[in-house]
Amino acid sequence: MGSGQEWDYSFDVVVVGSGNGGMTAALCTFEMGTRDVLVIEKSNLFGGTSSISGGGVWIPCNRYARAAGAEDSVDKARTYLRQLITQEEVPDYQLDAYLENGPKMVDFMHERTRMRYVTLEHYPDYYTNLEGSMEGHRSMEPATFNADLLGEEWRNLRRTHPMMHLANRIGFTQVEAAILVGQQPGWWKVAVKLVVDYLRDIPWRLKDKYHRRLATGCAGVARLRASMQDRDIPLWLNTAMTKVVDEDGKVVGVEVTRNGKPLRIQARKAVILAAGGFEHNQQMREQYLPRPTNHAWSAGTRDNTGDAIREGQRLGAKMHRLDEAWWCNTISVPGETIPRLSIMEKSYPGSIVVNPAGERFSNESQNYMAFQQETFEKHTPDNPCYPTWQVFDANFRATYFVGPLYNSKFMPDWAVPKRYEEEGFWAKADTIAELARKIDVDAQGLAETVRKMNEYARTGEDKDLHRGESAYDRYYGDPRVTPNPCLAPVEQAPFYAVRVDPGDFGTQGGMVINADAQVLHEDGHVIEGLYAIGNCSAPTLPCYPGPGSTLGPAMTFGYQAAKSITGYSD
Repeated sequence: MGSGQEWDYSFDVVVVGSGNGGMTAALCTFEMGTRDVLVIEKSNLFGGTSSISGGGVWIPCNRYARAAGAEDSVDKARTYLRQLITQEEVPDYQLDAYLENGPKMVDFMHERTRMRYVTLEHYPDYYTNLEGSMEGHRSMEPATFNADLLGEEWRNLRRTHPMMHLANRIGFTQVEAAILVGQQPGWWKVAVKLVVDYLRDIPWRLKDKYHRRLATGCAGVARLRASMQDRDIPLWLNTAMTKVVDEDGKVVGVEVTRNGKPLRIQARKAVILAAGGFEHNQQMREQYLPRPTNHAWSAGTRDNTGDAIREGQRLGAKMHRLDEAWWCNTISVPGETIPRLSIMEKSYPGSIVVNPAGERFSNESQNYMAFQQETFEKHTPDNPCYPTWQVFDANFRATYFVGPLYNSKFMPDWAVPKRYEEEGFWAKADTIAELARKIDVDAQGLAETVRKMNEYARTGEDKDLHRGESAYDRYYGDPRVTPNPCLAPVEQAPFYAVRVDPGDFGTQGGMVINADAQVLHEDGHVIEGLYAIGNCSAPTLPCYPGPGSTLGPAMTFGYQAAKSITGYSD
């Protein structure tokens, strides 16, 4: 029957999705000897949510950490992870495959492609109170890359989130972000250098408003795409997968719509699904995710509507954790097309996050995943944790950034767009009571919460939620503030509030895979010819143990898939 199939195109391997995972899989497959590879992308831009993201990749014992002298081991990392992840959630075969092969993938890609990363020396694991955790060197971020090295394809690169750009034009690294946004010592020197370099590059100014130098997520994606160009690996944009074609229990190709035209593409050896989750499919969100839920709060790429997951379900693939996402509070700014992630803002000293009762409900400085999971745990009809507001005073406003609000030295209150208040995004008042009225929060509850926070700021001890007690808490604290760099009083009028939503940067549940990234059927057998990586597969690190816990497994299992398809032995 196979010979009777009619195909418009034929390749050995078809990769669905152009994020870090998909392009790593394509490059590894090519380098391991199977060179007839096609990557398809639903959007008119390549990179997916990988490109929007900060680009961090969490892989213990990676070569960049080793070169910096970090002392780590697979056993140490496993000890850390097994305190957070049960074997029921992630079996040993999957976790071990990741820990043992992640460093090998990094070595393989570093030695053969343009992929380059920088170790994040001071970015800690997210649960530094646990045995086996590290206070740096497990996460790495992409080395910067010049857009012109992509040739004309720089025009098709999905850019990193606007929040990771100075003046919406100049990308900065994660290390630079911590200095700039927190206005740490020397921040102005960093800002001046970035601006001067940008302005002096006159030839590039005539081409694009963005800086030639790429950073964070899009830099990592650009390096991978440039490596594909070096090998003439095709990438088809505007090509949406509509069906995975199977025959006698084996996957043999895909049906797509390319520029509006239906096509059938044969995959002689395998299809690798790397097409992301379902964060922008509202029906699926309401079916699987905890409430409240709204796709408009998600910072994932809007093309992620669960296409690969739905096809996996149709083929009988076993599914896991469809009720979870990569949670992070988001800030939906009027007039902006994508929400901003609230990672740094709520961690700085001098602000609190409150529910309609005016009460704090979670440690604002803890990692964003844990913060939001606690939000859902505590959210009930009798004690709602939404709408949620970040409340701060004039001192905070003069010192830190909150979403689009530069501090008042750069953006005085009169310069804040009027629509921000008109559309219920922010509020300003001379008293806490008046602010509570404007944001429809219990005034007595808010006043009591502020009183307690001011006392905690003076003593340095948050008796309610233990803010500032972990190394991660303190990473986005302000070392100039004592005795606790995460706690400062909310006492100087006027007072402000910005609405934050229970958002995400992607869903995390999907197809269950084996150690080679092969998709497993509900009855446990392998669906021959089908592989899944990234957010359309069940997560390897569902607890989000450190920065880059989605991209690390996506790239590693892309490497594993390539080995399985090609028979390569590392």
